[in-house]
Formats: sequence, structure tokens, C-alpha cells
Amino acid sequence: MCLLTDSLVILKLYPVLMNVLFLFAFGLTLFQGPPMIYRFAVLADRSIPNSLGEKRIAEYCRKVTTVWVMFFAFNGSMALLTILSGSNALWSVYNGGVSYILIGTLFAGEYIIRKKVQKNMPKAISFSEFNSKSRDPSTVICYDGAYSDNAHKTWGDFLEGTAVLRRKIESIGGDKWLLHSEDCWYFLLALTALFQCKKEVFLTANTSPDYLAEIKGDSPFLADQVFDGMENTFHIPTLLSEKAETVAGKAFSEAPAINSEESFIVFWTSGTTGKPKAISQRLKERELDNHNILLKWGEEFFSRKLCSTVDQHHIYGFIFSVLLPFTAGTPFRRKMIKAPEEFEKFSDSRYIIITVPAFLKRAVEIETSLSLNLKSPYIIASAGFLFPDVAAKTNAVFGCWPLEFYGSTETSGIAWRQQSNGIDWIPLGNAELSVNEDSCLVIHSSNSMNGQEVFETADLVKMLPNGHFILMGRLDSVVKIEGKRISLPEIEGRIMESGFASDVCVIAMEDKRQYLAAAIVFNEKGKEKFAGMEKHQINSFWHEYLLRFFENLVIPKKWRFPEALPVDVQGKKKKEDIELLFS
Repeated sequence: MCLLTDSLVILKLYPVLMNVLFLFAFGLTLFQGPPMIYRFAVLADRSIPNSLGEKRIAEYCRKVTTVWVMFFAFNGSMALLTILSGSNALWSVYNGGVSYILIGTLFAGEYIIRKKVQKNMPKAISFSEFNSKSRDPSTVICYDGAYSDNAHKTWGDFLEGTAVLRRKIESIGGDKWLLHSEDCWYFLLALTALFQCKKEVFLTANTSPDYLAEIKGDSPFLADQVFDGMENTFHIPTLLSEKAETVAGKAFSEAPAINSEESFIVFWTSGTTGKPKAISQRLKERELDNHNILLKWGEEFFSRKLCSTVDQHHIYGFIFSVLLPFTAGTPFRRKMIKAPEEFEKFSDSRYIIITVPAFLKRAVEIETSLSLNLKSPYIIASAGFLFPDVAAKTNAVFGCWPLEFYGSTETSGIAWRQQSNGIDWIPLGNAELSVNEDSCLVIHSSNSMNGQEVFETADLVKMLPNGHFILMGRLDSVVKIEGKRISLPEIEGRIMESGFASDVCVIAMEDKRQYLAAAIVFNEKGKEKFAGMEKHQINSFWHEYLLRFFENLVIPKKWRFPEALPVDVQGKKKKEDIELLFS
């Protein structure tokens, strides 16, 4: 074109046009995403999409794309000014030299910054992936008290502790080991060492002597407490107090690989019969749980410290209080929080709180006596039903709506919700859900249940057109009284609607005939209303109140008004103990 027109103007306009072209190409992706630099990054590394660092990488790439847009605008403007100046020498110096120096400087500067960003990028390292160099030796893994108390345990401490326990475990032998530790740090060390030694791990929260003897058999027992009369038991703190010289120096720098497909955890529960029930899980499926959770909520774990009110010997506590923070590199608290008043200590940092609905209920009930100064906490709740009013009050007290998870020991996490968006549950996408002829939820998965592809729950659900579902109670919560079917949660819901109860449990009983019995815990309004009334008058009130909604046949015939309902360590109501209230 320059030869045909014998003009240098078109040649001089070339740098301007190229900068305008790049300006629009890069700038358009800022509005119609993904950003141009992110597209280049994905072409270079196909593992970025659906990775745990995808959000941070995308955010960084957006900033770099913005910088390039600004550069193209500046560079194009300077190129145009050199044309308008009329100086061929100035045009040649800038567009043939200075412009390329600026581009090279920008490339070099971005490369240096990118390496620093990559170094500070949080890393998710699972049990089956870590080695001795996975984290810096000074990285904080665990803390005692509040984080600012500086009672920390580091990655170096972790490698040393597991090496000491590993040597002891190898010298004892045995394929199955029972583990119980109230201290999450000791729990982590023992669990890791057992996995490294290829042992099957038994976990139980029940430490009554007869129960332990029944499930333990001849298996060795690792514990952070001293259990009198329990043979073949090894005290974790005592083992760790051994001199470092007893372990070969190189052992501290080693971390034997853990095979997630061959590592099994057996959760012992009381089941529905009260007898010990073993539920075996593979580490592989639990690590898949971690990956799915961190994909959605990783930023909360990466940017906070963790404290828990949940026992790590149950699957919910095991995953969220130990396994997940270890994987995310989130410092977690050694001791379980046992009273809401302990939250007053946590004003020094941003925390993620792992809890159960029963604990939240207690916390919001005494909120007037708490001096909370938490820094934008993030709350996760599971292992029980969280009433909508408790969820709303949690937001009022703590400043956030709890993130709730639905699942079981057999299935682990299946769905989630935040009641600020409604009461329906959103599947996590790790299983296919359906309902059986009894309207109970059926879970189809090859990943979440150790190869058990179909698991039928006793949870009654209503499936919604968008794939979400609403829990409608349990199959065993629908009973027949003299041939009449009645939902126990429905009666409980009506009692809660009265505004006089803070908790309630309705159970079916039978002696000469079938009937219902109700235990009601009064709130402050209820205590004020029924103060001074005789019990038969209170009973009559509730009978007349429920007659507005139900036939007389299904209204509870026995009433109790305790100060609190008996619950287990997970906050679940203990039906056997509630039945004793009516004995």
C-alpha cells in the first residue's frame, strides 16, 4: 500500500491500528469474559479450570488484562502523537525502540509479580498427596486457645510427631487400630501415622469401658487419655515425649506415601438399636468431599482460621474439623469449643466456625450475656435440623447466615443451603438423587459411599422441578395412631408456631394402646405465660391449642416440660432419654 501511494502515513498508522485492535480485543473480554490473559493461561495449563485456585487465578488474570488494556491505550496514543509531531526520527525512535522496551519491561514485571503471587497462592494438599516438602516447616497447622496466643504447632512439628508415632506403631504391629483423641493435634498425628503404616483406623466418640471393649477386641488402642484396665493401650502424649534421638534423623524429613484407595476409616456409631454399628469409609471418597467443598467455598477456608464445636470422631467433625483444614492449610484449633462463651476469645482474627444446630441455638439464646466481637465469622452447621428462626437469629447475632450441609455417616455430604435464600436443599453434584415409593430420598453414587452405589435414606423429601429438595421429616417420624397417619414433625412445628416453645420433641409410645407424648422446653415468653399455673392447666392449654389443627385422637396424651431436652455430643435428641421422661 505504501508503494502504491508513495506515502509513509499508512506505514506510520500501523502501530496505532495494532494497538487499537489489541485494545478492543483485550478490553472486550473484560466485559464478556473470561479475560484474555486467563484464556492464555488455560491454553498453557489445562488443569486450571475446576481447580481449587481457579477463582484467584481468574482474578489475577483480570487485573493483568486490565493493565494490558491500559498499556495499549497509552502506547497507541503515544504512537499517534509521534505521527502528529511530523518528525520521522521521533516516530522511528518510539515505535521502533521505546515501544518494544516498554513491552519487554511489562512482560518482565508481570513475570516477577506472577511468581510472587504463585508463591503466596494457597495450596490444597490432601493426605494422599503431601510429602515432607509440601509446606514450609514454619507453616502453622494447629493452635491452642485463640490464634493470637501463639501456642502454635507447625509443619515441622507435624513431620516430627508423625515420625515418632510411626516408629512406635510399626514396632507394635496389628492391622486394625482404635483411635480416640479429644485433642485434634494428637488426633491428626496419630491418624496420619496410622495411614502411613497402612493400618485400618477405628473411630468412636463413645468411651464407656464396655463399649470400647466390645469394638476394640485385641486391636491396639491409641488415645490421649489414660483408660484404666484397657489392655494394649498407648498414650499419645507419652509416646511423643520420647527423645528425638530415638528416631533416626532422616525420619523427620520423610513422609511415607498414603494410598487413599487402601486407607480405611471405620466410624463406630450406636445405630438405631443402641448397639455398636460399624460404617467403613475409604479415604479416597472423603478426599473427594474435600475437593468438592473447596471448589465452592475454598476462599473461606484459605483466608481464615478454624475452630469447631464438633467431635472429630463423627464423620462431620472428621471432615470439617481435621481433614478439610489440613488439606486447605487452614490452621485449626486443638480443643473443641464446649460453651458459647468461648467465642468471646475470638476477636483477634477471621474465623470459620464448624458447629451443629443445637450449639447455635444455645449461643443465640444467651447472646445478651455474650460479649462478641468476632471479625466477620463464617459459620458451617450440620448434623441436625436448624430451625428457620435460629438461622435468622444467628445472622442477627453473628452477622452471617449459617452454611448448612445435609448428609450422613454412610453418604457424607450430599446437599447444602443457606436459609437466607430459602429452605430448599441444593445438591452438591457428587451424587444422583431420587425418591422411592415411600417418598424417601435415594442416593446413587459410586464416589461417596465406598463403592456402595445406592443408599436409601429414611428422610422424607419433596423434589422440586429445579432439582432441589425439601426435607419433610423422617419415615420413622410418620406414625399410625389407631389407624390415623400423623407426622411427628408436623405436630412439633405447630407447637413451635405458638411462640411459647424454644424446643420440642413428640414421640410415639405404647402400653395398652398407642398414643403420642410431647416434651416442650419453654422460651422466656412461655415461662412468663405459664408461671404459677398447675400442670393440668398447662396440659389443657396445649390440648386445646392443638385441637385447632388436629383430630383429638392424635393429640399428645402425655406432656412434660423440662428445662432442656437430652441431646448427644452432636446435638441430636436422644430418643431413649426422652422416653424416660414419661416413665
